[in-house]
Amino acid sequence: MKNSTCKNIGFLFTFFLFSFSINTPNCIAQWVAVGGGPGTNLALTANSNTIFAASYNNGIYKSTNNGTNWSSCYSVSASGYTLAANGNNIFAATYTNNIVYYSSNNGTSWIPTSLNNRTVISLAAKGDTVYAGTQVYGVYISTNNGTNWTQSTLNNQTVLSLAVKGDTVFAGTTTSGVYISTNNGTTWTQTSLNNQYILSIAISGNNIFAGRSGVGVLSVYLSTDNGATWTPTSLNSNSVWSLAISGNNVIAGTYGTGVYISTDFGGSWTPWNEGLGGMFVLALCISNNYIFACPTNSGVYRRLLSDLTAIQSVSNEIPKQFSLSQNYPNPFNPITSIEFSLPERGFVTLRVYDAMGKELEVLVKGELKPGVYKTEWNAANYSSGVYFFTLVSGKFAETRKMVIAK
Repeated sequence: MKNSTCKNIGFLFTFFLFSFSINTPNCIAQWVAVGGGPGTNLALTANSNTIFAASYNNGIYKSTNNGTNWSSCYSVSASGYTLAANGNNIFAATYTNNIVYYSSNNGTSWIPTSLNNRTVISLAAKGDTVYAGTQVYGVYISTNNGTNWTQSTLNNQTVLSLAVKGDTVFAGTTTSGVYISTNNGTTWTQTSLNNQYILSIAISGNNIFAGRSGVGVLSVYLSTDNGATWTPTSLNSNSVWSLAISGNNVIAGTYGTGVYISTDFGGSWTPWNEGLGGMFVLALCISNNYIFACPTNSGVYRRLLSDLTAIQSVSNEIPKQFSLSQNYPNPFNPITSIEFSLPERGFVTLRVYDAMGKELEVLVKGELKPGVYKTEWNAANYSSGVYFFTLVSGKFAETRKMVIAK
């Protein structure tokens, strides 16, 4: 009798899950348009409270509510902008006007700095120090928020990208790759990544990512020793105009193939373009658990960062069949890993339920390409007991049991 009861309960639970998943609407997690400046936005930056978007020939816009509403904060017409933020200090450079502007009050008012005779393509700020990468004339430095500027010894390059970490500055150039300064820009050394056109640079600890120009090439390079040596990652795409990092997750904005996400520091990459208004992504920015993107001619798009980083790609090899592996460890307290295989591209959901069939969390919800994936469930907020997780993709549905032991 006991075994019969268990079988009946299992049948009813499985039937409930299958019925629930069939009737669930396909609300794919995706990018959402949030406005920004009209037309093409060329640059994004953010501090803890505000996001700034620089629009082609329409000035600078800002949002204090994660992109829900935008207001114009600077209306100078220019054919291009680059932006940098450091607290309430915001810097903007216009390509055509050849002026770097400065706001000390979070974009409420702006003044031109004394750097007004160079075409500035890239900006970076740290404390009171601002770095400006120029066309032909290298890097200029101001140690007093733009009041005075000095041309650095890197003075004969076109600098497309800049990134700062402590006293170390990285500069990406048009033909000579990446230069590094370990003394706040006083002296510079060309790194071993020395023959590439570097459009973007992003830093996480000793890991430095550099996005290069090209079509159908290995387009992101990684240095794990602070720039001493570089290796290409597996991303084979068009030019990478923008990079952003959150934890172990790297996001790349490409010119023609949209946005890619890597959850393993560049080991593997997955496209994340559902809902995105264009495949030419000029700028990326992370703020308040969101990632913002600027596709050409489409304003600003927003997506929850958790949408991008919920799963890890374990293998790009195409499995022969669908499968849902048993979670590991099991029993567990409080974190466990769940792995699943997809032989075809499709909309996928991975949900967690309690023993009564009540949905607790959605771990995965979106369209995935073929491959093997892994995600984690943190059950810190749940008590000891039996739980279930169900994978649904197309006509495939499978449920497994797991146990929390506290």
